[in-house]
Amino acid sequence: MPEIKLEHITKRWGKFYGTDDVSMYIADNAFITLLGPSGCGKTTILRMIAGLETPTTGKITIGDRVVFDSDMGINIPANKRKVGFLFQNYALWPNMTVQQNISFGLYNVKEKLPKVDFEARTTAQLAEILEKPEEVKKIVEDCRDKDGKIDEKRCLIKLIDAFTISMPTAKKLFAYHLETGKDVSAEAASLKQKAADAKASKGLNDSYEFVQNGEVVKEERKLSEEEIDLAVRRVSRIVKIGMFMDRYPAELSGGQQQRVAIARTLAPEPTVLFMDEPLSNLDAKLRLEMRYELQRLHVETGSTFVYVTHDQMEAMTLATKICLVNNGVLQQYEEPLKVYNTPANTFVADFVGNPSINFIEATGTQAADGTIPLTLLGGQKAVFTPTEKLDMNAWFAKRDADKEAAAEELKKKASEKGYVEKGNKDEAFRYHIARVDEEELTNFDPSGMTNEDLLIGIRPQFIDIKSGEGVDGEIYGVMPTGMETTVKIRVDDYLLTGVVFGSDIFTIGTKVKVRFDSDNVMLFDRKSGKRIALGTVRF
Repeated sequence: MPEIKLEHITKRWGKFYGTDDVSMYIADNAFITLLGPSGCGKTTILRMIAGLETPTTGKITIGDRVVFDSDMGINIPANKRKVGFLFQNYALWPNMTVQQNISFGLYNVKEKLPKVDFEARTTAQLAEILEKPEEVKKIVEDCRDKDGKIDEKRCLIKLIDAFTISMPTAKKLFAYHLETGKDVSAEAASLKQKAADAKASKGLNDSYEFVQNGEVVKEERKLSEEEIDLAVRRVSRIVKIGMFMDRYPAELSGGQQQRVAIARTLAPEPTVLFMDEPLSNLDAKLRLEMRYELQRLHVETGSTFVYVTHDQMEAMTLATKICLVNNGVLQQYEEPLKVYNTPANTFVADFVGNPSINFIEATGTQAADGTIPLTLLGGQKAVFTPTEKLDMNAWFAKRDADKEAAAEELKKKASEKGYVEKGNKDEAFRYHIARVDEEELTNFDPSGMTNEDLLIGIRPQFIDIKSGEGVDGEIYGVMPTGMETTVKIRVDDYLLTGVVFGSDIFTIGTKVKVRFDSDNVMLFDRKSGKRIALGTVRF
């Protein structure tokens, strides 16, 4: 399966930028999730790669083939990109059976394909199977019901799965009634000879394709009925809907309908499979089951998956890499656990994680020993110790240099012909500080902040209220869920969210001690929103 490259992709409508200078590399056989809030540009990115949306500028390469290049004037249409698309809406034809829904698009496929003698191929396949009459007999015998009658439909499905044959071939095989112990050695020999004669007289290879001057002959043609049926049976096995081929969509559950939609997308063997929130119409339990199915599907098909979702749990559990987008700008593109444990900025830290991360405003400067004494939570004193060596002055100098370089780059772009100023301006992410009095809003003006204005980020599972150490707090809210309990802890006028694993019982109003039990506490720069370092905080 191919790799995908996006180079400086921008899509705008007037002054509104759907995507703004997005570059990313999707490896062969990757499972990428495009994650972000509604309207952030994730579906636009997906549609541009698929060819359903035309970028304003940039370059897209799938495998070794450039499918879009604004400078070269290249824009290969979606139906020529050999990709599959799975939508939120299943879009199944209600008047067609499952088999007809899956095969519908295959009848429109017309491309250069090997010229094949399908009759000779089927004859050889049937001869080979008839040489194993005991295997066939056992399969047929397993299809008897409690009254001893053979269930033909079930038997045909079993024969198809066992020998990887089409339905027409399975019907021919069933018609021999090998369960009776009939001797078919003469028929097998005759069919074998017939196939061999065709192979010799027509110059066919072992796959019964026509060969000329040592090369397989190719012709512009549509798929044969045999090829279509084999493709349908292949994908029906993958998504486990082989027994429902004669049913109509209305006779299927939501999960089964989604499997049909997946099978229809897989049938033409796309090099890349695009999915736009395909599980959003399913209930919570079924969504979980389908996540496992998509993981298995990714492994079995070996395809490259690009998946759009606003559900960060889906992104975390399915992806090999998460591409987090906000306001059309790529925020972070890394493995799920890296995005979770080392978010690039406050937006990423806030968006990924459930319950959400705790943000705590703090002030402080770095001491000579490398630690950073902090004042936080209404006057509490604490010390942040970086996990790795940190020079705060050097970090701030680089931040300012990067900002100046970005401003120069923007100035350069603005002077170029055709430049359009971005209407949906990029703004610093306004993080949420949980307080008892939520109406007491503070001004959020990053431009007025100094290098002493810092922000602590700590995941709820690292809030420790059981050790008896730390600052004074009070249980403000309790939500037990079985394996764990989510608690709200009041410290001064601030609220912290903690997760306590186990079946502990907490009572609102109980006095507790609070500490941060982790070396993965995040330190952010409030002025830029960027993560400075990881470390520990001790009161």
